[in-house]
Amino acid sequence: MTEQNTTGAAPEPVDTVKAPAPQDAVPAQAQSPETLAAPAPQDAVPAQAQAPAATDTLAAFAAPQAPGAPGAADAPQGTPAPKDRRKLFAFLRWTAAVTVFAVAGAGVAYGLMRPERTDVPGLSTKDDGRWVFPALAKPVLPPGAAQPFAEDNEDGIHYAAAAELLLPAPKGSTQDPALKLEKDSVVSPDTFLEEYESTARAKMKQAFVDDGLRQIVARGWVTPDGTRTRIYLLRFHASGFTDLFEGCGANMNVNGVNRIEGDDTWGKAKTSQPAPDLGDVSLFAEAKPVGDEQVKAGCIQAGDLQAVIFQTRKGEVATVPFHQTVILQNQLLH
Repeated sequence: MTEQNTTGAAPEPVDTVKAPAPQDAVPAQAQSPETLAAPAPQDAVPAQAQAPAATDTLAAFAAPQAPGAPGAADAPQGTPAPKDRRKLFAFLRWTAAVTVFAVAGAGVAYGLMRPERTDVPGLSTKDDGRWVFPALAKPVLPPGAAQPFAEDNEDGIHYAAAAELLLPAPKGSTQDPALKLEKDSVVSPDTFLEEYESTARAKMKQAFVDDGLRQIVARGWVTPDGTRTRIYLLRFHASGFTDLFEGCGANMNVNGVNRIEGDDTWGKAKTSQPAPDLGDVSLFAEAKPVGDEQVKAGCIQAGDLQAVIFQTRKGEVATVPFHQTVILQNQLLH
């Protein structure tokens, strides 16, 4: 590709520029037809010699002359050599291209980051009903304390305060007013046992005394769709006592429920979060037909802590937020 002359005019030969115009020359506007038809003076320089053809000018820049070649000294001073000019043009073209791509890339990145995912064509995600929780963070342990289930803490003892291990409420929810909380999210054994049939409460309360129950903490919330969630963490003196807890199982006597059965919906809900392989997690659901509202329960055994999660909702408890709540609570305990 040949480069165009950007100086505006082709260089003229030196002798042409310095040659004075003929004294008897008449401007073209004032010349008569006879004068125009008259032959040019012999010492006048032909027009072709005064201004080289455009093709000759382009060829001059496309094929630079070697030093000492005729016409090499005629280049105006301060004008870059043809080779340098080509490098300059190439640099400018690449700079423009890089600038265009950088601006376009920045625009695309902004377009992907700024809108909601559902507003970006090709990246929309169908709402599957999951809740939006605050960022989860495990509590800071006392100096020298081991994390649960670490190599030097195989029993899974939790050295953090139990209240700090409760899953936070999702955005848009309100605190459950029916949950009787004491200081530092503590609930009494009687408050926890209200989740069970009255006929089973006395036996379970005595088991708490026999099996070394230390404390129960809880958190509850209600979401706009009417789902009511209660999470209880029961702390025992040692991890072995959680094996004796009778508040979970297919024969658990949940208050107001005729029959509880195992919930095998892990992975069956295609829009739910991936079903984890958790041997210490059990799910239960009220058998159909249900009454005005359905009850689902999730149990997590984690060292010296036993988590019991209840969700109730008029009609039916949604699978996705139920699984989501259990999974996230399990992550905090491990």
